[in-house]
Amino acid sequence: MNYALEPIAIIHTPFKEKFATPRQPGLAPSIRARIDFAPDFATPEAVRGLEGFSHLWLIFLFHQNWQKEWKPTVRPPRLGGNQRVGVYASRSPFRPNPIGLSAVKLLSINIDKGAVSLEVLGADLIDGTPILDIKPYIPYGDSVPDATGGFAEEAPKPNLLVEFTAIAQKQIILYQKVSPELETLVREALSLDPRPAYRGNKKDLQEYGALLDCYNIRWKVEEDRLIVLEILAVE
Repeated sequence: MNYALEPIAIIHTPFKEKFATPRQPGLAPSIRARIDFAPDFATPEAVRGLEGFSHLWLIFLFHQNWQKEWKPTVRPPRLGGNQRVGVYASRSPFRPNPIGLSAVKLLSINIDKGAVSLEVLGADLIDGTPILDIKPYIPYGDSVPDATGGFAEEAPKPNLLVEFTAIAQKQIILYQKVSPELETLVREALSLDPRPAYRGNKKDLQEYGALLDCYNIRWKVEEDRLIVLEILAVE
């Protein structure tokens, strides 16, 4: 039996592609995102009482994986990208039904001339991701103090010190006039080391690029330092 699901909203984030998007919610805790409700669901009554909750569950669609083939095993980055586990023991987007779940912090509810939106912190979703549902995070039911996390027992910690070349530092100062949170975005997203897991412990001479907000960030890694080479505005 098939069931039709209609997205209720779209989330707008600074993450324009999978590369450099945090792999779990809350890892880039200062990054703001906006959830815009679709016209059919943009009713103030639907968000009444939501202001009493500090956090929300976002149920969303891995839209870039829609109708792509899934496999029963995957290689989680936390295991170095080499060891396979069952897809149900992972949060891989390559699933039989590509649906994701993320907890975010609610900053504000905005209602203006028939439009309804939410501002949140800590999302790990690509810009334009369809939201299927929103539920309040309830601490007594959703937090399990003695739960175990399998191979992901502890939260990953930022393992790269982000530094800027003189050119990149000047560009940061210039762009912050219109994007005041740009430096925070770059530091929080890139300190988590978005490179493929197998690159982590090897000498890496490659230069990388990541689209964050409307900027192309060029960078490289030297030992435990990530060096931002330049920041280019993308039209």
